[in-house]
Amino acid sequence: MRNQFWASPGAFPWAAVAFGRHGRFFEAGEVRLAILSLLAEGPKHGYQLMKEMKDRSGGMYSASAGSIYPTLQQLEDEGLIEAAQASGKRVYSLTEAGRKELEKDPEIVRQIWERAERCGDWGQFTGPDALMLYGPLAALMRASLQAAGRGDTKRVRGIIDRALHELEEL
Repeated sequence: MRNQFWASPGAFPWAAVAFGRHGRFFEAGEVRLAILSLLAEGPKHGYQLMKEMKDRSGGMYSASAGSIYPTLQQLEDEGLIEAAQASGKRVYSLTEAGRKELEKDPEIVRQIWERAERCGDWGQFTGPDALMLYGPLAALMRASLQAAGRGDTKRVRGIIDRALHELEEL
Protein backbone atom coordinates (compact mmCIF):
# COMPACT_ATOMS: atom_id res chain seq x y z
CA MET A 1 0.00 0.00 0.00
CA ARG A 2 2.76 2.46 0.85
CA ASN A 3 4.64 1.85 -2.39
CA GLN A 4 1.40 2.43 -4.23
CA PHE A 5 1.00 5.80 -2.47
CA TRP A 6 4.47 7.08 -3.17
CA ALA A 7 4.63 5.83 -6.75
CA SER A 8 1.26 7.18 -7.82
CA PRO A 9 0.75 10.47 -9.65
CA GLY A 10 0.07 13.22 -7.17
CA ALA A 11 1.82 11.28 -4.40
CA PHE A 12 3.69 14.42 -3.43
CA PRO A 13 1.07 17.01 -2.52
CA TRP A 14 3.80 18.87 -0.64
CA ALA A 15 5.44 19.65 -4.00
CA ALA A 16 3.06 22.60 -4.19
CA VAL A 17 5.04 24.16 -1.33
CA ALA A 18 8.19 24.30 -3.46
CA PHE A 19 6.50 24.58 -6.82
CA GLY A 20 3.26 26.26 -7.78
CA ARG A 21 -0.16 25.63 -6.28
CA HIS A 22 -0.68 22.68 -8.65
CA GLY A 23 2.66 21.05 -7.82
CA ARG A 24 4.20 22.19 -11.10
CA PHE A 25 7.21 24.43 -11.40
CA PHE A 26 5.54 26.68 -13.97
CA GLU A 27 1.88 27.63 -13.82
CA ALA A 28 -0.12 28.25 -17.01
CA GLY A 29 1.51 30.95 -19.13
CA GLU A 30 4.65 31.20 -17.01
CA VAL A 31 6.97 29.35 -19.40
CA ARG A 32 6.37 32.13 -21.95
CA LEU A 33 7.20 34.81 -19.40
CA ALA A 34 10.27 32.94 -18.23
CA ILE A 35 11.53 32.67 -21.81
CA LEU A 36 10.80 36.33 -22.51
CA SER A 37 12.62 37.38 -19.33
CA LEU A 38 15.67 35.25 -20.21
CA LEU A 39 15.74 36.74 -23.71
CA ALA A 40 15.54 40.22 -22.18
CA GLU A 41 19.03 39.47 -20.83
CA GLY A 42 20.30 38.78 -24.36
CA PRO A 43 19.88 36.49 -27.39
CA LYS A 44 19.90 32.75 -26.70
CA HIS A 45 19.26 29.52 -28.54
CA GLY A 46 16.78 26.91 -27.31
CA TYR A 47 19.32 24.73 -25.52
CA GLN A 48 20.69 27.78 -23.65
CA LEU A 49 17.17 28.60 -22.48
CA MET A 50 16.63 25.03 -21.25
CA LYS A 51 19.99 25.02 -19.46
CA GLU A 52 19.36 28.41 -17.86
CA MET A 53 15.96 27.28 -16.54
CA LYS A 54 17.50 24.15 -15.09
CA ASP A 55 20.41 26.07 -13.55
CA ARG A 56 18.18 28.72 -11.99
CA SER A 57 16.04 26.05 -10.34
CA GLY A 58 19.02 24.10 -9.04
CA GLY A 59 18.08 21.24 -11.34
CA MET A 60 14.56 20.94 -9.94
CA TYR A 61 13.03 21.96 -13.28
CA SER A 62 14.29 20.44 -16.46
CA ALA A 63 12.70 21.96 -19.53
CA SER A 64 12.15 19.63 -22.44
CA ALA A 65 12.51 20.45 -26.10
CA GLY A 66 8.81 19.52 -26.35
CA SER A 67 7.88 22.44 -24.13
CA ILE A 68 10.49 25.03 -25.12
CA TYR A 69 10.49 24.87 -28.93
CA PRO A 70 6.70 25.04 -29.42
CA THR A 71 6.63 27.99 -27.00
CA LEU A 72 9.43 29.68 -28.94
CA GLN A 73 7.50 29.15 -32.17
CA GLN A 74 4.34 30.59 -30.63
CA LEU A 75 6.24 33.63 -29.31
CA GLU A 76 7.79 34.12 -32.74
CA ASP A 77 4.37 33.83 -34.44
CA GLU A 78 3.06 36.49 -32.03
CA GLY A 79 5.95 38.81 -32.92
CA LEU A 80 7.30 38.82 -29.36
CA ILE A 81 10.63 37.28 -30.36
CA GLU A 82 12.58 36.90 -33.58
CA ALA A 83 14.97 34.21 -34.68
CA ALA A 84 18.20 34.39 -36.65
CA GLN A 85 20.81 31.83 -37.67
CA ALA A 86 24.15 32.11 -35.87
CA SER A 87 26.86 29.45 -35.99
CA GLY A 88 24.38 26.94 -37.36
CA LYS A 89 21.93 27.50 -34.51
CA ARG A 90 18.66 29.34 -34.34
CA VAL A 91 19.16 32.20 -31.89
CA TYR A 92 16.17 34.04 -30.44
CA SER A 93 15.97 37.70 -29.45
CA LEU A 94 13.29 39.76 -27.78
CA THR A 95 11.42 42.25 -29.97
CA GLU A 96 10.03 45.57 -28.78
CA ALA A 97 6.59 43.93 -28.58
CA GLY A 98 8.17 41.20 -26.43
CA ARG A 99 9.59 43.83 -24.06
CA LYS A 100 6.16 45.42 -23.74
CA GLU A 101 4.58 42.02 -23.04
CA LEU A 102 7.17 41.35 -20.35
CA GLU A 103 6.56 44.76 -18.76
CA LYS A 104 2.81 44.12 -18.41
CA ASP A 105 3.25 42.15 -15.18
CA PRO A 106 6.78 42.32 -13.75
CA GLU A 107 5.49 40.94 -10.43
CA ILE A 108 4.73 37.54 -11.97
CA VAL A 109 8.19 37.40 -13.54
CA ARG A 110 9.76 38.27 -10.18
CA GLN A 111 7.72 35.50 -8.50
CA ILE A 112 8.80 32.95 -11.11
CA TRP A 113 12.49 33.55 -10.47
CA GLU A 114 12.04 33.80 -6.69
CA ARG A 115 10.42 30.37 -6.80
CA ALA A 116 13.33 29.11 -8.89
CA GLU A 117 15.78 30.52 -6.37
CA ARG A 118 13.97 28.78 -3.49
CA CYS A 119 14.14 25.50 -5.40
CA GLY A 120 17.83 25.99 -6.14
CA ASP A 121 18.87 24.76 -2.72
CA TRP A 122 16.78 21.62 -3.15
CA GLY A 123 18.49 20.72 -6.42
CA GLN A 124 21.42 19.20 -4.58
CA PHE A 125 19.08 16.54 -3.20
CA THR A 126 18.33 14.77 -6.46
CA GLY A 127 19.46 11.40 -7.65
CA PRO A 128 18.65 7.79 -6.74
CA ASP A 129 19.55 8.10 -3.05
CA ALA A 130 17.38 11.17 -2.56
CA LEU A 131 14.51 9.61 -4.51
CA MET A 132 14.44 6.72 -2.04
CA LEU A 133 13.48 9.21 0.70
CA TYR A 134 10.54 10.86 -1.06
CA GLY A 135 8.07 8.09 -0.26
CA PRO A 136 8.84 7.87 3.45
CA LEU A 137 8.93 11.67 3.72
CA ALA A 138 5.53 11.99 2.05
CA ALA A 139 4.13 9.29 4.39
CA LEU A 140 5.65 11.10 7.40
CA MET A 141 4.11 14.39 6.35
CA ARG A 142 0.74 12.77 5.80
CA ALA A 143 0.80 11.06 9.22
CA SER A 144 1.95 14.30 10.87
CA LEU A 145 -0.86 16.32 9.33
CA GLN A 146 -3.42 13.69 10.24
CA ALA A 147 -2.24 13.62 13.88
CA ALA A 148 -2.19 17.42 14.01
CA GLY A 149 -5.73 17.43 12.62
CA ARG A 150 -6.81 15.34 15.60
CA GLY A 151 -5.53 18.06 17.93
CA ASP A 152 -2.11 16.57 18.72
CA THR A 153 -0.22 19.51 17.17
CA LYS A 154 2.09 20.12 20.15
CA ARG A 155 3.06 16.44 20.40
CA VAL A 156 3.57 16.18 16.62
CA ARG A 157 5.79 19.28 16.68
CA GLY A 158 7.89 17.72 19.46
CA ILE A 159 8.38 14.51 17.47
CA ILE A 160 9.34 16.44 14.33
CA ASP A 161 11.73 18.71 16.27
CA ARG A 162 13.48 15.68 17.85
CA ALA A 163 13.80 13.96 14.45
CA LEU A 164 15.16 17.14 12.89
CA HIS A 165 17.72 17.55 15.66
CA GLU A 166 18.82 13.92 15.29
CA LEU A 167 19.15 14.24 11.49
CA GLU A 168 21.15 17.46 11.77
CA GLU A 169 23.60 15.65 14.08
CA LEU A 170 24.34 12.99 11.42
